[in-house]
Amino acid sequence: MEKINATDPLAKSEDLVAQNIEQLKALFPEITAEGKIDFKVLKHILGEEIEEEEEYYRFTWAGKSQARMEAHKPSTGTLRPAKEESVDWDTTQNLYIEGDNLEVLKLLQKSYAGKVKMIYIDPPYNTGKDFVYKDNYKDNLRNYQEVTGQVDSEGNKLSTNSESDGRYHSNWLNMMYPRLRLARNLLKDDGAIFISIDEVESNNLKQVCNEIFGEINFVGEFVWAAGKKNDSKLVSVSHEYILVYLKNASRYQEEKITWRTRKKGLDAIYSRYEELRKTLKENYSEIELQLKKWFNELPEDNPSKRHKHYSSVDAKGIYFPDNISWPGGGGPKYEVLHPKTKKPVSIPSRGWLYGSIERMQEIIDEGKVQFGEDEKSVPTLKAYLKEREYEVPYSVFYVDGRASSKRLRQLMGGDYFDHPKDEIVLQEIIDFVNCENEIVCDFFAGSGTIGESVFRYNLKTNKNTKFILVQLPQRIDSINATSQKQKKKQAETIEFLKQKKRPLLLSELGKERLIRVIDDIKKTNKELQIDLGFKVFKLDSSNIRPWDGNPENLEDDLFNSGDNIKADRSAEDVLYEVLLKYGLDLTLPIEQRDIEGNKVFSVGYGALFVCLDKEIKGSVAEGIGKWKEELQPELCRVIFRDAGFTDVAKTNATQTLKRFGITEVRSV
Repeated sequence: MEKINATDPLAKSEDLVAQNIEQLKALFPEITAEGKIDFKVLKHILGEEIEEEEEYYRFTWAGKSQARMEAHKPSTGTLRPAKEESVDWDTTQNLYIEGDNLEVLKLLQKSYAGKVKMIYIDPPYNTGKDFVYKDNYKDNLRNYQEVTGQVDSEGNKLSTNSESDGRYHSNWLNMMYPRLRLARNLLKDDGAIFISIDEVESNNLKQVCNEIFGEINFVGEFVWAAGKKNDSKLVSVSHEYILVYLKNASRYQEEKITWRTRKKGLDAIYSRYEELRKTLKENYSEIELQLKKWFNELPEDNPSKRHKHYSSVDAKGIYFPDNISWPGGGGPKYEVLHPKTKKPVSIPSRGWLYGSIERMQEIIDEGKVQFGEDEKSVPTLKAYLKEREYEVPYSVFYVDGRASSKRLRQLMGGDYFDHPKDEIVLQEIIDFVNCENEIVCDFFAGSGTIGESVFRYNLKTNKNTKFILVQLPQRIDSINATSQKQKKKQAETIEFLKQKKRPLLLSELGKERLIRVIDDIKKTNKELQIDLGFKVFKLDSSNIRPWDGNPENLEDDLFNSGDNIKADRSAEDVLYEVLLKYGLDLTLPIEQRDIEGNKVFSVGYGALFVCLDKEIKGSVAEGIGKWKEELQPELCRVIFRDAGFTDVAKTNATQTLKRFGITEVRSV
């Protein structure tokens, strides 16, 4: 039985540098010399691809090299389960993780690399007032513990990025760069990332994203107008941006993947049409007159107004007479007979839309061609509204931010969040990215808008989209409120959390929001069969002493050298760390059995068996083997607590498990 020691790859998060080196070796085997990369040989292989000139265009800033290295540094931390703070722990596939998102993103690499369909983040804008994650490149895990009050009790103030700081832009870019690098790894090959940002850093962010995701994978930039601001600037900047990048644009081109969003205002049109049908029956000319009148009376900002050309009606529904000619000209010019006069109709100057008379006749037979009174006019194509409900998403849209703030106030019973994003807009994005049964991630979770968006999207579509939210447990009372309005809101938020008997953390507000959304949905949808839960995990140091990597724990390690597992950690803590290090999904089904008085976990229907009791009986191996035969997994591994039995017992257990075809047996 092999013990997993501190140097074992399983003891750390994914080593991205080693992974990149192996990929290079696979592509170019000849670049390896004595186990190392020979960069001279690599340059020769790449030939003209190497840039020899000293002067070339590049985007750089103070600290960039260090930020790049930080993205590749493995984490020695873990995620500890918090069942008591979760909802539907045993069945949910949603995750809410409290911790520094840099460390959490590293820990998620093995389990979730290439599995996330969509990432949406709304990071701290570089306003000089917003909190900026202050990374400590030497020890980010300890830095996280200090910032969140886990190590000292000095009441550390969270860092703001003042414009007077000489590295105003650099500090923000150093915060974003490693996180975006790690985020890219999580995306599926057909995945996409959406990043909200304002005008201060939009240009810099785009250049960073061009480097990380590739300029060829830039999709576009949404402009989100959210209402006028009354400020003293020369121009009232009333919009922000959402940058959009794909993981692999060529995948979209090869598979002809498109994004489409449902046109707004359609339901009101259908509703009016049905009202007219009830009263006017099949009097289509009168229905058309009334429908046109209704469109004309709509205010200009009504979303239905832009579809006013859909005012023609027949037995099949609402349509508008569309052009039936070949786009750009040069189309076929065969004869089409008028159904009444039996004479050839006028041919459009650009030729017919359909390539053959046979295809044109099929369209005519389907009743989709509208002819004039006689053959002198060019026919039109009936474009039915129900067949054209979707369109390419517009890059500019207006959604008043006050509406989402009002809905959130009503849900929470108070105003506890600054500038929450609109959950309806995010549902639309989730929809057109085709996130059915996929994972959506937000590692700057804030108020938890993505969580609510996923819940309500699944409610509306009966889909099974899942989320991973990551939020720093930022102390509400550590935020430096400057104005009286901010101080009042801060005091009200603190009082709200105290009444709920919750810690004074921003992450607690996010969890409370999700719980209230769940309750709100269940009130009116009692028979619903969608996932309305979330598992809570919290970032912490490793549960395994040798894996901890903290020299300050050395004395403690010496006194506890008989057992690798820290005294204050539970079996479930260690179990989920093992899942992370093996690259298994944190929401895999876990079954627990008592075998000869020992607690044994089966993960993923027998893919992994874990027993972490302090005294493990020799007969447990036999019980695990029989359980494995019940489940018939394709691959099976077993993990024991190293201090749970003697060396002789370990050998016997290993031999017993081999009889059942289990060869990978490790200890921690």
